[in-house]
Amino acid sequence: MKITLAHGSGGMATAELIDKVFAERFSNPALDMTEDCAVVDGSKKIAVTTDSFVVTPLEYKGGDIGRLCICGTVNDLLMRGAFPKYITCGFIIEEGMDTEQLERIASSAADTAKEAGVAIIAGDTKVIEGKGGLYINTAGVGFVPENVNISAALCRPGDAVVLSGNLGDHHAAILSHRMGIENDIESDNAPLVGMVSAMLDAGLDIHAMRDVTRGGLGTVLNELASASNCGFEIYEDSIPVSSGTASFAAILGLDTMHMGNEGRLVAVLPKEQAERACSIMRGCKYGENAAIIGTACEKSGVSTRIGGRRNVSALMGEGLPRIC
Repeated sequence: MKITLAHGSGGMATAELIDKVFAERFSNPALDMTEDCAVVDGSKKIAVTTDSFVVTPLEYKGGDIGRLCICGTVNDLLMRGAFPKYITCGFIIEEGMDTEQLERIASSAADTAKEAGVAIIAGDTKVIEGKGGLYINTAGVGFVPENVNISAALCRPGDAVVLSGNLGDHHAAILSHRMGIENDIESDNAPLVGMVSAMLDAGLDIHAMRDVTRGGLGTVLNELASASNCGFEIYEDSIPVSSGTASFAAILGLDTMHMGNEGRLVAVLPKEQAERACSIMRGCKYGENAAIIGTACEKSGVSTRIGGRRNVSALMGEGLPRIC
């Protein structure tokens, strides 16, 4: 069945679409009440985020927009030490979309939410004119333990920088698909709940965390530098990159420092805890290639050294393709 504008009318066709595609997959006590809003248990200290996902193609090697929207929202909460609890999903569907594809994407979102331990407690569907595309808007809520304080402003000179895995795989997977290039590169899109939980449970004094998404590692480190008035020196030859993505980037003239991921994080913490943090990451799902990649320093900005030295800026212009 193809989506039509009638599916966005708010009438019987809308109800049928919600029942057929979303209700069973996203089922939980709060959502099943079908009220205009969900009433759920709260916390003294909460984290809230919102995001929108417009990636093309909707399905790609290693994932799809359904998995991506959950991973992106969950990981944003985790970067402040919040444990994700609730998510909302708004689906903006272009007429002509096949419901079989929509069902696959909804199932993927539901499976990823289950993996991340979050409940999709509210949602919305709108149908617009178009050519069969899909956009998803999310909001996420997480609870922050009272003893956790993680912020970019807390980076200090001498801190170590630890990266949880290979750079650029999501970017390379999306671009490969769009360019019709056949390779084995798969997206790294993943919820990092287990990894962050393991580090916090181990009592690590994490000063800052960021997920490496749009703009890549170079942009993330420049944002951290700006927020903390620190600088970062990165050991470029220590940055993990898969051979497939490295070759792909070299052929197209891409800099892996500005290629995006959707399942990688950077943690900044005291240097004496860096080896332990790296070991914990490697013991977690999605962290097997974690590495210590640099040090925070007094000088503002980001530089790398591979025998020489170069400055790394935030991404300038549009980092094609749009990866989320």
